[in-house]
Amino acid sequence: MKLAAICDRDTAVGLRIAGIHELLIPEDNPVNTLDLILERDDIGVVFITEKIAKDISKYLKDFRMQHDTPIIVEIPDKKGRLDDHVDFISHLIKKAVGIDIEKK
Repeated sequence: MKLAAICDRDTAVGLRIAGIHELLIPEDNPVNTLDLILERDDIGVVFITEKIAKDISKYLKDFRMQHDTPIIVEIPDKKGRLDDHVDFISHLIKKAVGIDIEKK
């Protein structure tokens, strides 16, 4: 399975250095960009910046309710974490394990 990312240009540079080669930078509609990745069956994990994820949050929520793969992981961009952002992966861990995983 391959890794992919939907992000801004600056974040893409860092992810390219980290070894992720499937990088998409949405020009107009992030949903269309995400659909391009979701149509593929060789992508296992999709990294998406929090800002883009916030813009398409309803679409992501609906997708996560209906599909197990690919796993969509929201990451901060170069400006850092959004103040009001809820990390979906941490939320799932808290729900499954019963404790909150948080770095201070």
